[in-house]
Amino acid sequence: MKTKYIWLLAGLIGFTACQNDDDSITASPAPALTVGTADFSNFVSVGNSLTAGFADGALYKVAQENSIPSIMAQQFALAGGGSFTQPLMNDNTGGLLLGGTQITPNRFVFNGSGPAPLETVIGPVSPTTDLLVNNPTGPFNNMGVPGAKSFHLLAPGYGNLGNLSAGLANPYFVRMTGTTPDASVLQMAMAQTPSFFSLWIGNNDVLGYALSGGDGSDPISPSAMFDGAYAALVGTLTNGGAKGVVANIPYVTTIPHFTTVPHNPVPLNIANANALNQAYAQYNGGLLLAAQNNLIDAEEVAKRTIVFSEGEENAMVLIDENLTDLSMSIGLPSYRQATQDDLFVLTLSPLIPQGYGTQIQLEDKWVLTPEEQLEIKTATDAFNATIQSTATSAGLAFFDANSLMQQLANGGVASGSYILTSDLVTGGGFSLDGVHPTSRGHALMANEMLKAIDVAYGSNFEASENLVDISNYNTNYSPLLQ
Repeated sequence: MKTKYIWLLAGLIGFTACQNDDDSITASPAPALTVGTADFSNFVSVGNSLTAGFADGALYKVAQENSIPSIMAQQFALAGGGSFTQPLMNDNTGGLLLGGTQITPNRFVFNGSGPAPLETVIGPVSPTTDLLVNNPTGPFNNMGVPGAKSFHLLAPGYGNLGNLSAGLANPYFVRMTGTTPDASVLQMAMAQTPSFFSLWIGNNDVLGYALSGGDGSDPISPSAMFDGAYAALVGTLTNGGAKGVVANIPYVTTIPHFTTVPHNPVPLNIANANALNQAYAQYNGGLLLAAQNNLIDAEEVAKRTIVFSEGEENAMVLIDENLTDLSMSIGLPSYRQATQDDLFVLTLSPLIPQGYGTQIQLEDKWVLTPEEQLEIKTATDAFNATIQSTATSAGLAFFDANSLMQQLANGGVASGSYILTSDLVTGGGFSLDGVHPTSRGHALMANEMLKAIDVAYGSNFEASENLVDISNYNTNYSPLLQ
């Protein structure tokens, strides 16, 4: 199977400096850190998994400790900021229990060739974070809830254990609500009277649809619902005079969960190629019959014809609902081979050697067709317009996460002596789930938020050299990390 992991070569960068006549350089000292018009004394962060510190397919302790808001809070502490409390997991396995039964998976680790569940590398794992036994005590400055959509932050009962079985509650938020199980995320954030906040929400309003391959099981949030929720969030958070920073939604085409699995990863010898061609011969013949009966044109015949050959780069076969439906007229399914315009979910990768994409045609949940990608982009653009206009109206700092992610996907982003890219495993920016940043990626984004705060409020984290050094943050963690 072909893979798109690209091993980066490390290069040395030579720096040259102009010298004055006496061969000495006197560097001007950086100015002292100032806050401008911001007040960081009580920082509360609101959002989803990106805020919580979710990484490698799980929420685990060390990743939480290196989350974007946690890194920002450390810098805020240099400018009058207070303590920053997070609902930390008990360990670094990432699994969450309910009465001893595991309800969320353990984190992914690198097994030498790609992402793999922790237990497949080190053997049986026993998580220790149980919703019924050991929830932490708040209030929490980090109100990031993995899986939350915009409207979930306003929903009462979203953290009530009794609603969990009905799918109306979120187990990560259940850990946070304590004696107020029906309080909303926003209510719990406002109960702390924040002087400064961050808000990064809306990703899941489109990401859920993308992760399910656009199969309809997790639809994109309606625009009116998103707009109303976002207005309520910002209006409430700023009602007491708090200032803050907000971030927009990246395109899914910039994250490795959708760009790692190529459309043509199937190696075949001549015998296997001939066998597959024989298996699809009747289907191909049916396409010619459909054309003869003017049910489809020659262009669609070519698009749908399935041909395999000896070699390493055979395209996979998928079911495309956008093709002409021939099932009723001549009993022909809607198959075609993939093109480079299709995007495949990362979770498909281990199934390809089992015949997925060849003998087993790929269902909608495995692929984002160009039509589905357009739906996602259209919604993302609309949501991002709302986010930016709301931020502008409220005078908030704005972090263009979408642009940063596009830079990561197109050559990378330089920070210090590092260039982070969106390549899975090797790029350094994304964790092993292909969706969430590494700790180093979180550090990069924390810096970008601090820069946005400088622009909006006149602070000088960048000019005073109080951004963080991303080299101090990991790109991966050992499978043996406890």
